[in-house]
Amino acid sequence: MKNMKVFVAGPGRWGSFIAYYLNSIGHSVTLYGRETSAKMQELIDTRSNGIITLPSEINLTTELSHVSEFDIIVISIASQGLSRFMQTLVDFELKNKIFVLCMKGIEIESGRRLSEIAESYIDESSRVAVWLGPGHVQEFCAGRPNCMVIDSNDDETKRELVELFSSSLIRFYYGTDLLGNEIGAAAKNVIGIAAGILDGLKLSSLKGALMARGTREISRLVQKLGGDALSVYGLCHLGDYEATVFSPHSHNRRYGETLITGEGFDGLAEGYYTVCALLNLGKLHDVDLPICRAVYNIAYNHTDPKSEMDMLFSRSIKYEF
Repeated sequence: MKNMKVFVAGPGRWGSFIAYYLNSIGHSVTLYGRETSAKMQELIDTRSNGIITLPSEINLTTELSHVSEFDIIVISIASQGLSRFMQTLVDFELKNKIFVLCMKGIEIESGRRLSEIAESYIDESSRVAVWLGPGHVQEFCAGRPNCMVIDSNDDETKRELVELFSSSLIRFYYGTDLLGNEIGAAAKNVIGIAAGILDGLKLSSLKGALMARGTREISRLVQKLGGDALSVYGLCHLGDYEATVFSPHSHNRRYGETLITGEGFDGLAEGYYTVCALLNLGKLHDVDLPICRAVYNIAYNHTDPKSEMDMLFSRSIKYEF
């Protein structure tokens, strides 16, 4: 396998794992985090975040200027901060780079997908791809394999990244609908919150109905936006339900559960932000999103969760899924 120089931005769970993984399959990796980041300081001090211990070959840096030395730039940060981060990269005049977004979300203010945001900042000589699909860091670190997706508007970029990143631990598939895969990947986090709400209400038996309705709800939006409705039934949405709707490692599911139990939650639940963007898109394109609306009402308007779930699952039979 060809050795590439990879710059990973983001010292969180996924960013740290990506650095660890890409190093393990033979690439030269540097992991970047802000000097003010507590997660980055923990890695600098201990080379561990409690889940992963980074080998000495992985370089740790708080200097973003080093980014110009690398072939591939992987970004794994909070989705709502992507525009700001991409703006900071403009000053480095980066050319002939591959930007890989290993994150899921939709910008609330603009409704833009993450690849659209990245493409609006990069030089025309560079390319953008997304790394999406199911899997938890804890599972991968335990040696449990999974399948994921690389998608891009550029077919050559997809082929190159699948060849560079694939291993026995992660088998990558070529994505064929960038819009559908990005919307589906972001939306599954909202379905994860709804699943957690059901868990908290002791209504986990309704998760089957939630999954069936969730795929239909998001497929209608994807189709209205110009994507392939069937993409929602692939790895980036339905294929990620097991990891998001059921797993104890799912931040979104756990966040939804804490909305009921009242326990504190200090992790990042991207679905909390994504639901706002999805409802804005639904309103703009005249697509009804009842699951998203219920999650929004509970999370933002503090409506009664039991009443919201009752209304959601007692809709008239003529509206079946």
